[in-house]
Amino acid sequence: MTELLERAIARLQALPESEQNAIASIILEEIEDERRWDDAFSRSPDILAQLAASAMAEYHAGETQELNPETL
Repeated sequence: MTELLERAIARLQALPESEQNAIASIILEEIEDERRWDDAFSRSPDILAQLAASAMAEYHAGETQELNPETL
């Protein structure tokens, strides 16, 4: 276990049980979400490469626009 994770767990132990459970749920959901993303990407590397190539082609053709976070 890393030092950072050990420090985080030590701080979590001081919290009430309900807060510990809430944070534990978030961590477990994040781990599962990462696993699902890894699975999805490992099954579709050709599709991702095609999408990336298409996006770059649009960019080089001047068919894209800069993203403005203020207008999202």
